[in-house]
Amino acid sequence: MARLLVGKPVAQKIQEEIKKEIKMLLSRPVLVSIMVGDNASALAYINAQKKVAQDLGIEYQLHKLGTETKETTLIETIKKLNTDHSVNGIIVQMPLPVQIDYKKISQFIHPQKDVEGINPLNMGKIVFGQAEILPCTAAAVMELLNQTDIDLYGKEVVVVGHSEIVGKPLALLLLDKFATITVCHIATSEAGRLEDHVKSADVLVVAVGKANLIKGDWIKEGAVVIDVGINRVGEKIVGDVEFEEAERRASYITPVPAGVGPLTVTMLMRNLLRATKLQQNDL
Repeated sequence: MARLLVGKPVAQKIQEEIKKEIKMLLSRPVLVSIMVGDNASALAYINAQKKVAQDLGIEYQLHKLGTETKETTLIETIKKLNTDHSVNGIIVQMPLPVQIDYKKISQFIHPQKDVEGINPLNMGKIVFGQAEILPCTAAAVMELLNQTDIDLYGKEVVVVGHSEIVGKPLALLLLDKFATITVCHIATSEAGRLEDHVKSADVLVVAVGKANLIKGDWIKEGAVVIDVGINRVGEKIVGDVEFEEAERRASYITPVPAGVGPLTVTMLMRNLLRATKLQQNDL
């Protein structure tokens, strides 16, 4: 039976460290969140951000824009915040309305205020092992892997999902640990190869957003399983992995939603702390 990798205790420990460092800063960090339109899941994430920010002594400001907001208007809003020296971090909440291209928007957030780690410059630094600000969910996965006793050196690590904010940066972070990486995606599944790859994994990370995509009996005995997916099925929240059977086979496994989720907001706040330090060092 697997040991559970629960995010909250890890998050609390990191938050205590963040609190201590914030007290040593020249000024209180300010995080600005931009929400375009009205989305229930985005509001839930915003409320979680507000609570953690308040607990850590961070000023949290929410800028709400209408659903019909043009892409150019959002870009101008970001540019103003970039030049506002009182603002240390900027996050644009997802999802965005169809008229706004998130990949384009990410290019306009100043790299030193990019608390999600999505600006191309910050992404590029991951390739060279020089990134100080990492995509939050990918960073959360790495923190959870640090809680296990597994040495990633030479291990077969399978990442299912190749998104810009989780799968791709995570693969690069794992390469820095000298793991052997396989990244699976929709084409892997359509080719009928997904099960084969999953069965070979010493470490499996799944970040797709499709309930029970990975069958529990695919899990290699003793594997570490990190399930990033959050899916609503009826009244239940489930991950991308069939939990019960996977739990019987794995050595470690994250529950959903108590695994990766609680750490993601903490990684956001750690990024804000790092961003604030970078800005103060440039004064």
